[in-house]
Amino acid sequence: MKATPQTFLRFIAGAAVAAVVLFLVWYFSSIVVYILVSAVLAVMGNPLVKFLSGLHFKGWQVPRWLAALATLVVIWAVAAMLCSLFVPLVFNKINQFAHVDFAAVVGSIGEPIARMQHDLQALFSLPESTFSLSDELTAALRQIIDINSLNTIFSSVINLVLSSVIAVFSVSFITFFFLKEEGLFYAMVTSVFPEHYHDNITRALDSVTVLLARYFTGILSESLLLTIAVTLVMMAFGMKAADAGFIGLIMGVMNVVPYAGPLIGGIVSVFVGIVSPIEGMGVGHTVFIIVGSLLIIKGMDDFILQPALYSARVKAHPLEIFLVILIAGSLAGILGMLLAIPSYTVIRVFAKEFFSQFRLVRKLTEKI
Repeated sequence: MKATPQTFLRFIAGAAVAAVVLFLVWYFSSIVVYILVSAVLAVMGNPLVKFLSGLHFKGWQVPRWLAALATLVVIWAVAAMLCSLFVPLVFNKINQFAHVDFAAVVGSIGEPIARMQHDLQALFSLPESTFSLSDELTAALRQIIDINSLNTIFSSVINLVLSSVIAVFSVSFITFFFLKEEGLFYAMVTSVFPEHYHDNITRALDSVTVLLARYFTGILSESLLLTIAVTLVMMAFGMKAADAGFIGLIMGVMNVVPYAGPLIGGIVSVFVGIVSPIEGMGVGHTVFIIVGSLLIIKGMDDFILQPALYSARVKAHPLEIFLVILIAGSLAGILGMLLAIPSYTVIRVFAKEFFSQFRLVRKLTEKI
């Protein structure tokens, strides 16, 4: 379409409205997160609500409000069950870290450290009498993970839990009404826009719902499979079930963050292997098994599962997804990388509905 003053003014007006909306979303980000989480839970729970509300008992049909309440209870029961399985592993490992003899840990890998120290001294011309890599590592580990820092982390977790009570209540309340009144989320969004845009908004929300549902279910399934695979492989090599489960949990949870998450999870996993080596094996052998296993498993995941997840599920080119994640990470760190794909999906869908006259928009959204 040829650019005209009218289309240019429409673009400027649309960009201004989008800027105002993004500012409001940022300013009320916590409330927006509550609403979006509730919308996702409502999408996941809606099939169960329809099933329960269609049941009849001796002429009495289950009311939708009761079906919505039962579905909400099921959602939180599943969440509580998962927490009861994994939270003890995390706190047990934190308690174990608090009582680690880091000098002994560093001493157990003395030979590689001595080799590294020799290489560093040769590279930077450091005198032997003023630099000890093992002492530096011991001091660094004690500074990073000591009882005081762990107490601080524990206090932060307690504060987070207390503040999460409000979030849980808010999400539960909103989710209940989204489940009880089908279409309520659509009505809330469309009410913000002029009436002649309602059809566009409805189509955009339909596309966003499908794409994000595919993305979230895919990434949750991938993380669950990765957790199980890593745990079983670690146990197959003789690692204790608690340590194997912790490494599997860390890798599964961190896998939600594209690219950077698995690297962080791998570093934590190696540290677990150093602190708690496999029985009958040395630290070096344990670290080798952990690194080798994670590289193989993540390689299969990256080449088999993730292309279908990050590209096909949101209908975008892999390079496009990579650049978006890179930009989001530069702007907002780990949180930006975590939210990059869902946010970009929403922007693409709405851009297709309102700015399809521009060639760049048509090119980026041609697969939606």
